[in-house]
Amino acid sequence: MKTLLLIVSLFFFSCKEENKLISAVETNNNPENTAVSFEGKNKTIHIFVALCDNKYQGIVPVPAKIGNGQDLDNNLYWGCAYGIRSYFKKSKEWKFLKSEKNINDIVLERVIFKHISKDYYLVADAYDGKHIKECTIDFLKSSSGIIKDTLNINNETIGISGNSSLVSYIGHDGLMDFQLSESFKNTDNKKRDVIILACYSKRFFSPHLSTANVNPLVWSTNLMAPEAYVIHDAITGYVNNEDNQQIRNRAAKAYSKFQKCSEKAAKNLLVTDW
Repeated sequence: MKTLLLIVSLFFFSCKEENKLISAVETNNNPENTAVSFEGKNKTIHIFVALCDNKYQGIVPVPAKIGNGQDLDNNLYWGCAYGIRSYFKKSKEWKFLKSEKNINDIVLERVIFKHISKDYYLVADAYDGKHIKECTIDFLKSSSGIIKDTLNINNETIGISGNSSLVSYIGHDGLMDFQLSESFKNTDNKKRDVIILACYSKRFFSPHLSTANVNPLVWSTNLMAPEAYVIHDAITGYVNNEDNQQIRNRAAKAYSKFQKCSEKAAKNLLVTDW
């Protein structure tokens, strides 16, 4: 099934290569750790990014350079100006800490940031676009607490996956193309916050999250461009303990600004709660 991907702003901003690599992150992603709970003084936001991929995803093709799901530096959702890695590196609210490539066969890069004033870490994983299904499953399992993990950075252990307080998915809505037979029922009675930026994400993700015990902060009702400014501004509200409506309003305002649409239209597109 083909999805019409709105890319109004894509042709006005060049992709920029960012090849600075600091490999000093130790990930505790052994199988025995995937269901281990962790409570630390710092909270974590974990973003799962399925790299845009003309070849392996059911999208209307974007320009080849930004639609290569194996090219980190030029990918629409990662290395381009409004990709997660590039946008957060330029943010005045977040300090870039580490980057590590080839976490495993399907995660091509992980970047880690620390908020400049709040006790929050942000971890973003770039999944090979060919493996969008695995990215989607990992997001759903993390949201429900099925997968839990930790990583060590700067002599400190932080929680990721299901040990995160906020879990997010960014990219094409692969659930429009494939079906999942797995169940994602909550395993620990903990409610995690989620942000899902993909076309029609409320419609396609809600059946899989119905028993996951999640709090949907922002998800979509129609076609959208899942670019980084939306989640960046939503997270600004999140780390300041704003409520769902305030966080959603920040996301909608950012979308309105960058996509040149009315705030009313953006609020109809980006909604909160069930």
